[in-house]
Amino acid sequence: MGVLEGSGSHRLSHEGRGVTRGKTIKFFFDGKEYTGFEGDSLASALLSHGVHLVGRSFKYHRPRGILTSGSEEPNGLVELRTGSYREPNTRATTIEIFEGLEAYSQNRWPSLFFDVMSVNGLFSPFFVAGFYYKTFMWPSKLWELFYEPIIRRAAGLGRGARSADPDMYARKTVHCDVLVVGSGLSGLSAALSAGRMGARVVLCEKDHLLGGRLLSDSLALEGEGELDVVRKAEEELEGLENVRILRRTTVFGVYDGGMYGAVERVSSHKYESGKGEPREVLWHVVAKRVIVGSGGIERPLVFGDNDRPGVMLAGAARTYISRYGVLPGLRMVLVTNNDDGWSFLKTVQKAGLKVFAVIDTREEELGGEEVQLAHSMGAKVYRGELGRVHGGRGGVKGLEVYKGGVKEFIECDFVAMSGGWDPCVGLCCHHGGKPKWDDGINGFLPPEELPSGMSVVGVANGDFSSEACVRGGHESGEEAARLCGYEGEGGRMICAGRESTSQDYPRSFVGRGGKSFVDFQHDVTHSDIGLAHREGYVSVEHLKRYTTLGMATDQGKLSNVNGLFEMSRLTGKSIRETGTTTFRSPFEPVSIGVLSGSSRGKTFRPYRLPPSHVWAGEQRAEFLEAGMWLRAQWYVQGDEQHWRESVDREVLSVRRGVGICDVSTLGKIEVFGPDAPVFLNKVYANPFLKLGVGKARYGVMLREDGVVMDDGTTARLGEEHFVMTTTTANAGPVMQHLEYCRQVLWRDLDVQVVSVSDTWAQFALAGPRSRELLERLLTEDEDVSNESFPFMAAKEVKLQGGVVARLFRISFSGELAYEIALPSYYGDSFVRYVMELGADLGVIPYGTEALGVMRIEKGHVAGPELNGTTTMGDLGLGGMASKKKDYVGRVMASREGLVDEGRWRVVGVRPVNREARIYAGGHIFEEGVDYVPEHDLGYVTSLCYSPVESCYIGLALVKGGAGRMGSRLLIYDPLHGLRGEEVEVCSPIFYDSEGAIQRG
Repeated sequence: MGVLEGSGSHRLSHEGRGVTRGKTIKFFFDGKEYTGFEGDSLASALLSHGVHLVGRSFKYHRPRGILTSGSEEPNGLVELRTGSYREPNTRATTIEIFEGLEAYSQNRWPSLFFDVMSVNGLFSPFFVAGFYYKTFMWPSKLWELFYEPIIRRAAGLGRGARSADPDMYARKTVHCDVLVVGSGLSGLSAALSAGRMGARVVLCEKDHLLGGRLLSDSLALEGEGELDVVRKAEEELEGLENVRILRRTTVFGVYDGGMYGAVERVSSHKYESGKGEPREVLWHVVAKRVIVGSGGIERPLVFGDNDRPGVMLAGAARTYISRYGVLPGLRMVLVTNNDDGWSFLKTVQKAGLKVFAVIDTREEELGGEEVQLAHSMGAKVYRGELGRVHGGRGGVKGLEVYKGGVKEFIECDFVAMSGGWDPCVGLCCHHGGKPKWDDGINGFLPPEELPSGMSVVGVANGDFSSEACVRGGHESGEEAARLCGYEGEGGRMICAGRESTSQDYPRSFVGRGGKSFVDFQHDVTHSDIGLAHREGYVSVEHLKRYTTLGMATDQGKLSNVNGLFEMSRLTGKSIRETGTTTFRSPFEPVSIGVLSGSSRGKTFRPYRLPPSHVWAGEQRAEFLEAGMWLRAQWYVQGDEQHWRESVDREVLSVRRGVGICDVSTLGKIEVFGPDAPVFLNKVYANPFLKLGVGKARYGVMLREDGVVMDDGTTARLGEEHFVMTTTTANAGPVMQHLEYCRQVLWRDLDVQVVSVSDTWAQFALAGPRSRELLERLLTEDEDVSNESFPFMAAKEVKLQGGVVARLFRISFSGELAYEIALPSYYGDSFVRYVMELGADLGVIPYGTEALGVMRIEKGHVAGPELNGTTTMGDLGLGGMASKKKDYVGRVMASREGLVDEGRWRVVGVRPVNREARIYAGGHIFEEGVDYVPEHDLGYVTSLCYSPVESCYIGLALVKGGAGRMGSRLLIYDPLHGLRGEEVEVCSPIFYDSEGAIQRG
């Protein structure tokens, strides 16, 4: 046995396919300094120093050591890094060590070696399955005061960071013909054959090295070393331009339409990310075909105290010896119930190590070359039943075995166990398929109904021999490429042999005495399953939730099958009849950070900036989030200190002169086709069939239930060409609604709809001098006089300089006003030009607050009134609804409840005391009643201070609506200290009720 000095007391000098010797890395675990090699995982580096104790279990706080070598690890969960970078519940088996890595054990206090909460183990007879469901129920008043705080403090394992994550995350999308999951023998074979035929291939491997079990096992590859096979395949794949290899990338979910979710760990193996480099990338892989070669997961055996540090899966032990050159123990014992478990002996022999005993729990006589190999190594061979493992937090000290009914003690410091291999079928079941039980392998195979376009190969499909893995992968790759339209052959297959793969003994409960753990992380024992059975929780879904079996971070990858074995034995049913729980994504834990990507903080919902944004910032604009847009709320001028000063000035300046406002955020949808008038006539509640070319009309759109969905104007620019505007918030929903109507309701209509919201910049010019300013903007041959271009007219015009724009004579301010739309890339220069050209006219920019004040003064309803519950009648627009045509929502709008005269309807309100302040949201009551919901008459929907009225005014939804005009009611608003402010109910139109100004 060779040990490499200076790299750990358990480091072998002549093994380690995956590490770079000579490149020593310093890291820290629980504050203690260790060293490892480049390519080590945190688990392998700790094991190289003889460190087995790495964590504590969730419930009993039992000492736990490394159990696996992969992402299914339930014990070795650690916290990485500190402060804002802290990352809990990270598997030590998947962490690549790097210089300066800081890792900490979790779920212990004050230290890992001495954990006060390990006292829970003394109360284990009480902390059985269903403990939480049976306790903390009485007295009920103690739940919030005592029980819940204790449970919340005890919940979870690691600690999350208490401040924002400073790391960056990104999202990417890649389209391909063939997605290959896994780079073992089957995955490499599939990628090679599909890639050689010209298919666009994406190969995802969750490890940083390709090869899968080739990095750990000695396989029959007919004269070629495992690493040579991997190297040649990798070089060829990297030389194919149509193949992309994504290392450190886990495919975690299968979704509709050939979409697959994957996470690439870009810089998780570094002390800090490079400049502009994300920590992780969320890949949306869109593939025509997918080949799953995800391999298998070794099944633990269940026997007394099988959770001791120093008890490990045999396949993991082979990995640590072959790939990392780490000796997991000095006196090793193998426990197995299948042929593959005996492969551990070959790995040990090749490394020049020794196994002191082999226990095969199968009942048949043992023989063959494996037994001869064991004897040649000086190992004792036992057949029969185990007792319990002796040891504690310091590791394993020995193992009991029953030979002929007599207990014998085997002294050892390491136990390798193998219960056979389960195909990794999680991804195959994300569309609801149930895995099928196969008696030949005593395990679950992929469901018969796979997600569309998926094929499964290798161990994941129950093919355990190297030859079967290669052939299945190669043929699947060829077939996938052909189905994607490529011709030819997949080239030469990798040469591989056939190994013995018998695992025909499904029983994994092989011991007696001590606590026998099925779920290592949540401390679910063999007896817990028996208790669940006795109490009637025999359904696998009930078993999972009652015992917490499989609810840990590994999602039952190690525990579920053993749990099903025991429940099937207790119920007398077959495994098929017992069934499985539901498989859901993600297949492995995924950080919330990568799911959100850059969508957090200010970029949680990315801002859209109107064309004049830069200019507005230069004018000291205060900005407001309006839906997805960042809009100018008001503009500060001179020594204005309060926002009301700015808004009042803007309103009065527009009313007396002229102002410009960027309204590009409005939704803009173009409607084309011979049947466009018919289509709009069906979509809008008011008539649009006979709208003339060069005219615009205000329209109201209903939902199918008769409630108002949106309002806006639509202009007819040509016989078959209309331009629709929507509210800013409803631009997307209206577009979806139109497409639904076009594609589903009226498929025979010849009409197309196109969203052009981002294509056109649009500005409102409002005020008595707006026509004067407009004439300066247009060429001399454009006539915009009241006679030639009256209210609600629309046409294309030419601006000075030759730019063609669209001009609409519409007003939501009550003033003479226009809206000009021009290509968005002219937006910034246009507003600058307008301000320069209209300087002598006193043109000013105005923002959304002034816009809102003027629309309230004019009585225009908007978002607060179009709240998803109001009808056209409620909004005072009932007279617009056509009685001569059909349209979306017409029938439902006539329901008795929606035409009741007692409904809440829009009115205007102003305080009787003109000096009083009222607020939006205040509820309205009659005098002399209690302020309770039964007497509630409505509430104030929109409110502003009107510099024209010199008081606060608002729009409100009031029961009875127009029938209460002139009456006085009370506003109750305890949030703002109003407990009965008297208001007058009036017309919602406070400014120019006749409409003469906007038509002048």
